[in-house]
Amino acid sequence: MDLAYLDNYGATPLHPQVLETMVNYLRTTFGNPSSQHSVGDRAAEALAAAREQVCGLINAEEREVVFCSSGTESVNTAIKGVAFALRDKGKHIVTSDIEHNAVLRTMRRLRLLDYQVTSVSVDEHGLVDPAAVARAITDQTVLVTIMHANNEIGTIQPIAEIAKICRQRKVAFHTDAVASCGLVPIDVKALDVDLLSLAANQFHGPSGAAALYVKRGTTMWPLLDGGVQERGRRAGTENMVGIVGLGKAAELAKAEMDQRMSKSRALKEKLINGLKERVADVRFNGHPTQCLPHLVSVSVFGVEGESVMIMLDEEGICVSTRSACAAGALQASHVLLSIGMDFTEAQGTLMISFGRDNTAAEVDRFLQALPPIVQRLRAMSPVYKK
Repeated sequence: MDLAYLDNYGATPLHPQVLETMVNYLRTTFGNPSSQHSVGDRAAEALAAAREQVCGLINAEEREVVFCSSGTESVNTAIKGVAFALRDKGKHIVTSDIEHNAVLRTMRRLRLLDYQVTSVSVDEHGLVDPAAVARAITDQTVLVTIMHANNEIGTIQPIAEIAKICRQRKVAFHTDAVASCGLVPIDVKALDVDLLSLAANQFHGPSGAAALYVKRGTTMWPLLDGGVQERGRRAGTENMVGIVGLGKAAELAKAEMDQRMSKSRALKEKLINGLKERVADVRFNGHPTQCLPHLVSVSVFGVEGESVMIMLDEEGICVSTRSACAAGALQASHVLLSIGMDFTEAQGTLMISFGRDNTAAEVDRFLQALPPIVQRLRAMSPVYKK
């Protein structure tokens, strides 16, 4: 049975050219980029080339990109790095109710260290109101962190507007762009953010390779202590094969951006229209226009999302019910609860996300498989009323 992989937020398959680049690096280069000899020099050249490729994707300068092991490390480095460095100024941070667990659990940790956290609410589409952020900032605020796009419902936030407020109030601003970077155009200079997190596995690069943009002049402590790699901002020998893959994926994402976005939008429109025609009592989540082009969040009333996901998997169709980092949790998605859903509605939500390899035929296959599954589960449901 052919696999229809519609969970590209969980992880994307490697672009063939990324795989080729990584394998070629493994075959030809093995040095440590910090070593002061010719073998180390070749590794250092590969490191610099990858950094330049990432800079090209987000319009950053070479010295502003720090390589990390994951989006989670990038987020932790940004938030804790600024919080610890500016603790004498204040210990207050502003965030939102719908952030990824990498942010939420970092906030939980900082609260244990006597930091104060204000979390602003969102509207029914998952949008943060910049005015609410402005009201939350105090004289003790050292950082605002609001995600660029939500990883479960796809809503894209007014980051440039929030950044302007932070600039006026002289507060550092971080945005978690792991869910969006490489999928939609991002220009750190136009957004005017101080810090931005991204990860390769969202745009057909390898897992375990990520980066943090740190605007020149931003005060930040390193999360790891050790050597002076990454200009002293991230100790430890670089994961060279992953970084090389990240660089190539970034280069390809920029070159193929328009084509990928156009294809994803067409598949998304086909999926939404098909669901409206074939399945009654569904709700689409997220902002209708300010949203990621490749992600669909749909709540199917009267079913349990995990059951639908398992039954689709038996048909060779892979989807998800929420962020992979929160999968397995028994509680409903905090994102869906934050936009006004009740527990039952939230539990019936599916996430479908497209990548460069998906086809219209796979969408047709999903639309054919889903209705009988929903009908079967609703017939057994004690809460669904026909």
